[in-house]
Amino acid sequence: MSAALILSITALVGLYMAWNIGANDVANAMGTSVGSRALTLRQAIVVAGILEFAGAVLVGAYVSDTVRKGIVNPGIFAADPLLLVHGMMAALIAAALWLNLASFLGLPVSTTHAIVGAVAGFGILTGGMGAISWGTLGFITASWVVSPIVGGLVAFVLFSLVRRFILQNPDPGTTAQRSAPAMVAVLTSGLALVVLFKGLKNVDLNLQWYQSLSFAVGLGLFGATSVALYQRRGLIFGGSSSMSSTSTSSGSATLQITTNNNDDDTRAGVLDRVERTFQPLQVATAASVAFAHGANDVANAVGPMAAVFATIQTGLVTQKVDVPLWILVLGGAGIVIGLATYGFKVMATIGTKITEITPSRGFAAEFGAAMTILVGSKLGLPLSTTHTLVGAVVGVGIARGTAALNMTVVRNIAVSWLLTVPIAAAVTVPVFYLLRWLG
Repeated sequence: MSAALILSITALVGLYMAWNIGANDVANAMGTSVGSRALTLRQAIVVAGILEFAGAVLVGAYVSDTVRKGIVNPGIFAADPLLLVHGMMAALIAAALWLNLASFLGLPVSTTHAIVGAVAGFGILTGGMGAISWGTLGFITASWVVSPIVGGLVAFVLFSLVRRFILQNPDPGTTAQRSAPAMVAVLTSGLALVVLFKGLKNVDLNLQWYQSLSFAVGLGLFGATSVALYQRRGLIFGGSSSMSSTSTSSGSATLQITTNNNDDDTRAGVLDRVERTFQPLQVATAASVAFAHGANDVANAVGPMAAVFATIQTGLVTQKVDVPLWILVLGGAGIVIGLATYGFKVMATIGTKITEITPSRGFAAEFGAAMTILVGSKLGLPLSTTHTLVGAVVGVGIARGTAALNMTVVRNIAVSWLLTVPIAAAVTVPVFYLLRWLG
């Protein structure tokens, strides 16, 4: 194949991989918002599409690992750079095919695990078992266990607290009013840290941890003060505990509830309106996760693509390569298109098939997953966004009793996780040989 043909095929394959990331990874991030009816499917596509694209293009990985995650020693390709070209193309195709099948079945899997497994497959094929950094691979695959357990525990505790102190309170409306400033403060501070540490880690801000913490806490206090001031004016959580409607103001997930004095409101009606107060909190959390996801996981599509382009253009194999802006735009566009055209199946699994999701449960799952990912990334723990979020949804279900879970769906998801790395690795082999045969 000519260099121009290789580059054209690589761009198409990279776009296909990005499409699959949108259809699977991004879709599961917005699934709880759709399942709880905090957002319609169309609204979720718009919100996630904008934030994923912004994260990918504005703060995406402008410098990417040539061999994703340091799985394969790049030195084995020095004598024949075309091996790396064909290997990366094969890895993109294999990972994308597995993701496509998973999305068709409605199974949320890790795109990072898929591309890592595919890269490991061609690494073993070309350099033998010694070419693989097994310690790194083991660290990554450990997230199969760590991510869902930690995410599930955090979400379980968070939802249990919400249920105990708000939903099961004799006066849930008043309790929700009084808790609003504190909830907004914690939410805003936490999401600010997620964006700073996860979504902006590719941007050289040179902020010390205490500077980031101070900014996040200050933003949280501003959000809490804004809510408290609106409450005093009777615009947010004001009046009696019998609340009649909800809306959101611009800014940081501000909750607005008008009131009435209808003494005939039943507890069920009040709880329904209290549940709706969690909708903007849930949406804000999902939006921040989408931004951070776009900033980081777009590299699963553009990293191998950039490696092929750099190798073809320079004839050299390096550990790090620059990612041109147009490749980031291509990756971001592919993610958005994948979410819009094929994300509904994975959204349905996350939002409705694992357990019943309400706004409070969705908030606990999304925020629990976001905090787990934040802490894990700072501690260097091997956490998968997909696995953490699924574990969080399961944790919320367990808080209501195991009968609230669809164990068949949970089992199918767990099996798909175990199969991701070996299947992606296995599929890479015939694709690699086909590309080598084509030249």
